[in-house]
Amino acid sequence: MRGSAAVLAALLAVGGCKAGDQDGKAGEKGGVGTSGPAVSGSALSAVASLTVKGRAPKTGYERDEFGSSWVDTDDNGCGTRDDILKRDLKDVKFRDGHCLVASGTLTDEPYTGRDVRFVRGRSKVDIDHVVALSDAWQKGAMKWDRDKRLAFANDPLNLIAVDASANRRKGDGDAATWLPPNTAYRCDYVARQVAVKEVYGLWVTGAEKAAMRRVLGGCPTMKLPARTGGR
Repeated sequence: MRGSAAVLAALLAVGGCKAGDQDGKAGEKGGVGTSGPAVSGSALSAVASLTVKGRAPKTGYERDEFGSSWVDTDDNGCGTRDDILKRDLKDVKFRDGHCLVASGTLTDEPYTGRDVRFVRGRSKVDIDHVVALSDAWQKGAMKWDRDKRLAFANDPLNLIAVDASANRRKGDGDAATWLPPNTAYRCDYVARQVAVKEVYGLWVTGAEKAAMRRVLGGCPTMKLPARTGGR
């Protein structure tokens, strides 16, 4: 998969800090009921760069259009799913010594704020595409080549470990149709969506852009997350 790794490296170069980093405590309210001016280099200022178009038809979308699930795009010997589990879980134990995650705990889970136990084979943890694959398909990805779609589907910038039931409720919703019930995480969540859409050139709907601005208006100093950072 060295070719895919090269594509991934070439496509992605985004500055910023970890998704949880910000100046002060503006993000604690999740953008609810507050507003502030956009700060240069912030996620809020980056929203302005996103192109607005209508949602294209979902015609032709299949999961397979983004390649096989959880391939090893960074050539570290582990599939992407296990890479994200290793990044996001605490007290990780492995089945094979370094790669297959057998168990761990997702502490302060992003979408609900609860602790969620991961046990391989009966997991309550999903790896979520923050910008859903079908949402991406309807907002530009249908025109990409297969290598770019493979890179997108396995990009750590767009992936976080989350509560499985909350993830199923999200479906393929965008910021206008679904936000995490955990309001304290909404700024981080929307900032990550903005970063992903900016890096990959995906467009947004008018309602989606308005929702992004509304949430990030409550945390105007929130920076875009770095593509190699954790949540």
